[in-house]
Amino acid sequence: MVFTELFFIYLFLPVCLLTYSLVRGIKLKNTVLIIFSLIFYAWGEPVYIVLMLLSAAVNYTAGILTDRYRGGAGEKAASVTAVVFDLLMLGIFKYSGFIAENINAVFSCAIPVPDIRLPIGISFYTFQTISYIIDVRWEVVRPQKSFKKFLLYISMFPQLIAGPIVRYSTIEREIDERRTTLPDIAYGLDRTILGIAKKVLIADQLSTIVPQLMGDISHSSAAGAWIGAVLYGLQIYFDFSGYSDMAIGMGRIFGFHFDENFDHPFMCRDITEFWQRWHISLGTFFRDYLLYVPIFGKRRKYGGLLLVWLCTGIWHGPSWNFVIWGLYYGLFVMIETKIGKKRIKGINPVLRHIYSKLVIIIGFGIFYFTDISSLGEFFRALTGMNGGLITLPDKLLLMNNIWLILAALVCTFPIIKWIRKAAERREAAADAVNIAGAAASALLLAVSSIILVNATNQPFLYFRF
Repeated sequence: MVFTELFFIYLFLPVCLLTYSLVRGIKLKNTVLIIFSLIFYAWGEPVYIVLMLLSAAVNYTAGILTDRYRGGAGEKAASVTAVVFDLLMLGIFKYSGFIAENINAVFSCAIPVPDIRLPIGISFYTFQTISYIIDVRWEVVRPQKSFKKFLLYISMFPQLIAGPIVRYSTIEREIDERRTTLPDIAYGLDRTILGIAKKVLIADQLSTIVPQLMGDISHSSAAGAWIGAVLYGLQIYFDFSGYSDMAIGMGRIFGFHFDENFDHPFMCRDITEFWQRWHISLGTFFRDYLLYVPIFGKRRKYGGLLLVWLCTGIWHGPSWNFVIWGLYYGLFVMIETKIGKKRIKGINPVLRHIYSKLVIIIGFGIFYFTDISSLGEFFRALTGMNGGLITLPDKLLLMNNIWLILAALVCTFPIIKWIRKAAERREAAADAVNIAGAAASALLLAVSSIILVNATNQPFLYFRF
């Protein structure tokens, strides 16, 4: 089940909200959320729900044992066992085929390559359990003594299958004490509808254009390759940030305050800033749990950065292009770190914008091509070596979709934030903005619903990561 199905929007979610509102007491409300979350996950992954429950049970037990044997050998044994279990599960289901293929290629072996379907959301809920165990070990949080409450943290359907990666510390108090006000409900609904619109009206429409520009890259023109990479980047942004908007919005309706996962990343002036605005929950995870890991006995600044970006690439998928993509960004982050923030800020802002956008566009191209030979053709196409500067089909495709492309570009700016900030100066203007916002949300939901009636289901891109 996905958020942009009419069944979810007009049946599953309303029934869940109605049931949640009818029961009294936080214990019953948590039970309702757990039941609907398990139904939500089992709807598309009935077998792998067992894996999620096993992961929850192992990490719940490890958290309690880590605290019980604090200061002794049992503390380390429990926490290390849990993290190894989590990484092993992720490795088996996500990387076993990739590892076998490369061993066969390098050593001329004939190891059977497992064909295991990737459980939806495993990359996200596994990182949540790892963060929980480490935080318990570091005494950042107290271990959750109730398995039911811990299962709620792991299985909560708004953020279960595509993030953001929610730290236990973020919602620890709200599991036991939370209340939903009318402003929370209004904000949550608006944010959820905005996410649906991002996905349906922009990301899904761009998904029909990108393959036409990037599909036959060996014959693509330079303009086709560059614009294709730009549109693919916009598609990913509106797809993933749209999902994050829905997760944050639905979480707010139920009384949970999830952290932001995107902060208008294309407003950045350098690559370091881009990654402070893009997929924030993943970036902060690696920063907090991996950046300062001792390498060969010492904390090494650039070694830590290299490790972080290598793991960032690998996290996205079992393919060499993701490894290259991670190291590519890591190289620029290390260069900027070496130069220093003060020197970078002294560079002309226009030049910084041009530099950052060129790096980002090429990065999306690396991300797109999982086949290394196609990736090589992409780099050739960028220079016009494959199909010249621009072709007539490229021109026609761009002209036929010019309004969609312009709308996508405009919507990368924080327009809503600018409008609300300007309206705060006058009470009447603020009221008008709120009314206009409610009307706009209703219109976006109506248009999105009409499109979804006859649309082919377009799963979120990050389901496969």
